[in-house]
Amino acid sequence: MMIDIRFPDGSVRSFEEEVTGYQIAESISPRLAADVLAVSVKADDDTAVGKGNVIGLDTPIVKNSSIRLLKWDDPEGKHVFWHSSAHLMAQALEALYPGVKFGIGPALENGFYYDVDLGDKVLSDNDLPAIEKKMLEFAHSREAFQCTHVAKADALKYFNEKGDEYKVELIDELEDGKITFYQNGSFTDLCRGPHLRDTSMIKAVKLTAIAGAYWRGDEKRQQLTRIYGITFPKKSLLDEYLVMLEEAKKRDHRKLGKEMELFTFSSRVGLGLPLWLPRGSVMRLQLENFLRRKLDEYGYLPVVTPHIGSKQLYVTSGHYAKYGKDSFQPIHTPQEGEEYMLKPMNCPHHCEIYRSAPRSYRDLPLRFAEFGTVYRYEQSGELHGLTRVRCFTQDDAHLFVRPDQLKEEFEKVIDLILYVFGSFKFQNFTAQVSLRDPEHKEKYIGSDENWDRAEQGIIEAAAEKGLQTVVEYGEAAFYGPKLDFMVKDALGRKWQLGTVQVDYNLPERFQLEYTDKDGSKKRPVMIHRAPFGSIERFTAVLLEHTAGHLPLWLAPDQVKVLPVSEKYADYAKKVCDLMKKSDIRSSVDDRNETLGKRIREISLLRVPLLVIVGEKEMAEGTVSVRYEGVDQGSMKVEDFIARFTASVASNSASF
Repeated sequence: MMIDIRFPDGSVRSFEEEVTGYQIAESISPRLAADVLAVSVKADDDTAVGKGNVIGLDTPIVKNSSIRLLKWDDPEGKHVFWHSSAHLMAQALEALYPGVKFGIGPALENGFYYDVDLGDKVLSDNDLPAIEKKMLEFAHSREAFQCTHVAKADALKYFNEKGDEYKVELIDELEDGKITFYQNGSFTDLCRGPHLRDTSMIKAVKLTAIAGAYWRGDEKRQQLTRIYGITFPKKSLLDEYLVMLEEAKKRDHRKLGKEMELFTFSSRVGLGLPLWLPRGSVMRLQLENFLRRKLDEYGYLPVVTPHIGSKQLYVTSGHYAKYGKDSFQPIHTPQEGEEYMLKPMNCPHHCEIYRSAPRSYRDLPLRFAEFGTVYRYEQSGELHGLTRVRCFTQDDAHLFVRPDQLKEEFEKVIDLILYVFGSFKFQNFTAQVSLRDPEHKEKYIGSDENWDRAEQGIIEAAAEKGLQTVVEYGEAAFYGPKLDFMVKDALGRKWQLGTVQVDYNLPERFQLEYTDKDGSKKRPVMIHRAPFGSIERFTAVLLEHTAGHLPLWLAPDQVKVLPVSEKYADYAKKVCDLMKKSDIRSSVDDRNETLGKRIREISLLRVPLLVIVGEKEMAEGTVSVRYEGVDQGSMKVEDFIARFTASVASNSASF
């Protein structure tokens, strides 16, 4: 029996039933077959949403289907490659450390990890080269990844006899008839797959880090050793990656934050609670003012809400039921039964502001904006600089709109986010349409009707704005779908920054109303939006994107005036005062140090402009200027100020 296979370009070819992805690729070109990693298949009678299921190249295709042959450049292809590499690393570990037990070993956006229990063995970086060598040895052996369906009883028996209680626990939770093992060489693992055909495609290996991780994220359970790694189909790709990794270390926002004196952390204050230093606070204030000016243009109204709220507020919103047990726990007051919580979200507070007065259809849209600080508990092992903290400030706003205003307001929010990205030179981004998981609707609140309307509204608005989009199922917030903006930085790394969400559910839960023109009571639709995401995360990404060389208007210190010796300190102060009168953030560095040493130390602060004055400059009323280390020559002070003002006004990348 023949089946029809449809390719991405719309062409259709017929193959024997049970043809495999590898056979299809080989029929096109042996070269293609050598490069393909897996295949994405969506049967013609499959009505489920999504692009299809990724399967191994040797898995039979039994129905008329649309397929995509996945190569290294496809994210799904990399995922399969790195998942298989995690199994290869596990095989090497088992060979080197008999008796090792295995937790989980997923693929990541860049590479993979495996959580392992090595007993009394404490792994160090010195052990990694031997593991890498063993991985390559097994890779060169061209060992096939073989899938076997296993009855639950047999699966439990295998891992009980092996003494791996972690796998036994996972199998206990699985449904009989849906359990598969994958074997490569001597190593057998519990796994759904899919995997590469064999290990030979893995040509280059680098194990990058060792960390601790609690089994299943529970701090009360066994701490395992997490080994991170990355692999490539060519050594040249690994070499490029290692160069990028070295550059990333130089750009690490934690390193830059210390050098630039922007922020710090204190164990006495608490883990994950950043302290903003004076220079960082200046930068943060500039970010807030930048956005506030734009919000005024868009008709946003400023609001301020407390840092705590009654527990009942978050019960009403649904946040407590969803996140309560994993959040900072309720604060008990001397009043019996009175409980408060550190604010995890701003939206419930903004709903109460909406409820504080009667609303008419003429009042809408209402746009409430707040730089609101929120508190969310993160496990200590998950904390990372400013990108993963327990206290952060969202550039938050909630728009309350009539249904007929939804599309226009949503598109205006997209315009605002694009303005922010353009201002900071984030030019490489995609918009991720984050929808609910259709197979697990119980994880979300609200009716199917409201969800369908919200999801369709986001898809239409993104299309009308011409955004490059990807659809991800299961990534929605529990109360509504989202449009998440995924930005690539200067090193090609992907970050989530801006987000905008449509919500029919919180207005229902808070019984929000407005009086329509016919006198009837109607529910507004709510839009959540945060162009930065959070001040902390945005700062971290921006520092790494720019290597600390911030836009001139944003730099905490825009100008340092350096007299070449003490004789010219008074002239330096006079120049500095003139700059301050023109709202230039400037200061004099007249320390009793050599000019070279002062310049070197100031360079760590990434001050963009150095103004140097000596005998010639004082006599002529000029200054010698360096911008980002490049000599700009000598100029009159008033000319410098005019040039500075024009550069800031145009947000130019040069001076």
